Amino acid sequence: MLNDLIYGWGNEAWSARDEFLAGCIEQALASNGAILECGSGLTTVLLGVITKQQGQSHWVLEHKPEWAKKVRKYVTLYGLDSVICASPLKDYGEYCWYDTPFERLPDRFSLVVCDGPPSRTKGGRYGLAPVMGGRLNPGCAILLDDAGRPAELEIAQRWQNELNAPFNVRGLNKPYIKMTLGFQCITSSQVKPN
Repeated sequence: MLNDLIYGWGNEAWSARDEFLAGCIEQALASNGAILECGSGLTTVLLGVITKQQGQSHWVLEHKPEWAKKVRKYVTLYGLDSVICASPLKDYGEYCWYDTPFERLPDRFSLVVCDGPPSRTKGGRYGLAPVMGGRLNPGCAILLDDAGRPAELEIAQRWQNELNAPFNVRGLNKPYIKMTLGFQCITSSQVKPN
């Protein structure tokens, strides 16, 4: 069924694959707090359905305004409560990451689904740890897509050290990374929200 949803979504070249989608669904069902999604798409709709049923909040950071508008249209069509924040990428020096609207976001997250920003972005997806690390609950699960790329494995290793979050690679056809935070570990490179 997930493959049918991917096909029906109509963005097969960029859409998450079935194993990652299944992992997102599994973790969202097990989550007991707010969910942060980095990058939007079919996962946004699936997570939106789950969070609505479970009475949780779902926050999405998307750097492309036109894509955020398209995904928001589906969220509205299906009556979901997901909040899609059109957040341009901001240069933090060593990396670029979403210009995060901290004042709108919950103080803590229990699950992060990270499939953005694109790998060609300076620092790739690394910015999650220094920018959002202080808002991740102990025990927070992070799902990082595209584990078949060496850059994502390097990012996961950095996050493991900075967030005290051991990881493993899952999936056979298009692997992804699952990590779970231990006690909160804030690094000296941590960006503090204003």
